[in-house]
Amino acid sequence: MKIAVVGATGLVGSKMLQVLDEQQVQIDKLIVAASERSVGKEIVFKEKTHRVVSVDEAIALRPDIAIFSAGASASKQYAPKFAENGTFVIDNSSAWRMEPNVPLVVPEINADTITTETRLIANPNCSTIQMVMALAPIHKAFGIKRLVIATYQSVSGSGIKGINQLNVEETKHSQLPTLNSQLPPAYPHQIYRNILPHGGDFCENGYTTEEEKLVNETRKILRDNNIAITATVCRVPVTGGHSEAVNVETERPFELEEVRRLLEAMPGVVVQDDPTRNLYPMPIEAYDKDDVFVGRIRSDFSVANGLNLWIVSDNLRKGAATNAVQIAQYIINQFFK
Repeated sequence: MKIAVVGATGLVGSKMLQVLDEQQVQIDKLIVAASERSVGKEIVFKEKTHRVVSVDEAIALRPDIAIFSAGASASKQYAPKFAENGTFVIDNSSAWRMEPNVPLVVPEINADTITTETRLIANPNCSTIQMVMALAPIHKAFGIKRLVIATYQSVSGSGIKGINQLNVEETKHSQLPTLNSQLPPAYPHQIYRNILPHGGDFCENGYTTEEEKLVNETRKILRDNNIAITATVCRVPVTGGHSEAVNVETERPFELEEVRRLLEAMPGVVVQDDPTRNLYPMPIEAYDKDDVFVGRIRSDFSVANGLNLWIVSDNLRKGAATNAVQIAQYIINQFFK
């Protein structure tokens, strides 16, 4: 089993290697690839040192599976070349997500969209993954008519630039030694002690690309283009973990206890919902965990069949690396054993 990680030196790529190790995925040969400026660097995996190679060299080595976290432009350029060699490509960028013939996969929900002929699989956006994990059983049981979403996304969703900007601003205000101020800022405004109603780039319709992903990807994963969805994405001064307030309007009536039972039975979802003990999901508790945490489960009395959920998950793990590794494990189990 030859597995390549493309973009292995980046924030998500490093997390992918960590999760591959933790999940004990079968790897007989690991190929770590990155951009030309990182070629020759060394990465330690399972106590063995691996030299970073170029993406072209990784293609020539013909891996069975290639997990990409190198950005949309690199994915557009290189992913088809891996696929032409018979490699299963799992891409973490936005490059292929909305392509009709490319499965957009959260394994607990729609792994069946991957077939023996599939060679390119898209990993959904981090905010979408954690949300549909909670929504999938509700949609199956009661049908979802409309979603109103507000996200509170950590700076790690913007990569190392986002983390660095928060750290630089925090040290500046606390008069501690300044960190790496050479990196360009990730945001147009201060993020420390601030909230930006701005995730991704603004579109002509006034929404942002991050908000559009929540709309389009949710419909594709849940296989229902009739769900009405609107979203507002915010960036908050939290290092890791995305949080979402999701208002759901279902087609059919529900009982709250049945919703709780469905969520508790969903693999990968943990219900934390006890207001008497101030128990609810928080990013500080979700950090470095693979689960999606759901709480504040309550009826919305302003509309028929209304439901409110608070959903939190580590965006670098289930929102990116863990989901991609789960897809790789599914492919190994289905097509290589």
